[in-house]
Amino acid sequence: MQTYISRSEEETEAIGEKFAAHLAGGAVVAMYGDLGAGKTAFVRGMARGMGLACRVSSPTFTIVNEYEGERELIHFDMYRLESSDELFEIGWEDYLARGAVCAVEWSEKVEDAFFGDEIVVRIDKLGDNERRITIGEGVD
Repeated sequence: MQTYISRSEEETEAIGEKFAAHLAGGAVVAMYGDLGAGKTAFVRGMARGMGLACRVSSPTFTIVNEYEGERELIHFDMYRLESSDELFEIGWEDYLARGAVCAVEWSEKVEDAFFGDEIVVRIDKLGDNERRITIGEGVD
């Protein structure tokens, strides 16, 4: 387990960038954190770390954003879903089969769709700008 303290959005992005630089294709990143914790900022950093030159935005209304280059990042936002059944309806298994890195915001809504091998990223607000970012498997 790795723990970082971020004091700005830029630092959160930098932590995401470092994390994703050597992330294997097919990895599922289950993200947890309150509204405004910095999950999308972390994914912006992930995209940069994966060498993707793209504008990363929250897929809250679209559910899924796909970023392609030499590597592929699929960014899910489960905030509006009621259950993992809806995730399967939009093709969760097909996305996984592509071998892309999948970053899933609001993972607590779809935990039963995971296989137990996901990497957990938990972002806790410690103050207005300060965050604790914990990365590991099954992080509590």
